[in-house]
Amino acid sequence: MLFWGPPGVGKTTLAKIYANALNADLFELSAVSAGKNDIRQIIKKAQNSDKPTVLFLDEIHRFNKAQQDFLLPFVETGVLTLIGATTENPSFEVISPLLSRCRVFILNDLLEEDMAKIITRCVKALPGKIAMPKKAKDWLIAMANGDARQAITMIENTYQLYKSLKTDDLKNTLQSKHLRFDKKGEEHYNTISAFIKSMRASQPDAAIYYLSRMIDAGEDPIFIARRMVVFASEDIGLAQPTALVVANAVFKACQTIGYPECAINLAHGVAYLAQAKKSRASHDALRAAQKDVQVFGNLPIPLNLRNAPTKFMKKIGYGKGYESYTTKSLLPEKLNQKKYLK
Repeated sequence: MLFWGPPGVGKTTLAKIYANALNADLFELSAVSAGKNDIRQIIKKAQNSDKPTVLFLDEIHRFNKAQQDFLLPFVETGVLTLIGATTENPSFEVISPLLSRCRVFILNDLLEEDMAKIITRCVKALPGKIAMPKKAKDWLIAMANGDARQAITMIENTYQLYKSLKTDDLKNTLQSKHLRFDKKGEEHYNTISAFIKSMRASQPDAAIYYLSRMIDAGEDPIFIARRMVVFASEDIGLAQPTALVVANAVFKACQTIGYPECAINLAHGVAYLAQAKKSRASHDALRAAQKDVQVFGNLPIPLNLRNAPTKFMKKIGYGKGYESYTTKSLLPEKLNQKKYLK
């Protein structure tokens, strides 16, 4: 199964609950640092165990196609029960054969009342009798924005620093850089989100500022450049097609040069993408067409568009009436009035 949702909503916790309910051996890996050798070791243990084996693979979207392919036979035969966690849409990040063998569960941000319960339990678990004022709790709920892990971390860090949980103490902890530095945590997702939204709003100054924060935190330049390549087609698209060329050039530069020099290439690309004209027409057309594919399945392709490599196929009408340049709709009959690109 795959758990798809934002950080801090309980993906890891659910995997532990599931493995415990099965009385299974649970192995936890992060796709950021794990490889095939780690999987091989777990498979070897699974094959020699009388208990079921659950592999929890965090950030499964970071596994490349070859790594995901390697997992497939062991998932298919039941040697492993795979639980993958991802913050990215699995339709685009998980290979089709693996995705088809998984049940996808979509997890949403926690509600404010849920966050309040979690914060109360966390405070009670601290040593001594520490009180958290309602004002501080309300501020923490708003700041965490549905991320339980961030709220819990804030409470623990604030307690360690100040032995108090007042609003000012929480705010001071939030601004402590050494506590916020986490390339895999909430700050990572908040910053990349602000970065993309700044380029989308055509604000190069804001985009370069958030780029600088990621560079200062040691964010992988390939990760940043990859998001820029996606942005070039998703948000700029047909309005300025050269954006994709620039984004790909930046991606290549990051691969061949690396830090610290590739930071200059990133800034160059960000300034260009932020100031480029914007159009989501091709992106929206793709999504609309994908929706029809899901609803209608594989509709019959018109006969005049079908390939006719044999005489029999020609005889039954394949390719008949085909015109190289025509204004007639070439869509399947059921969709011949559709307009995806607007």
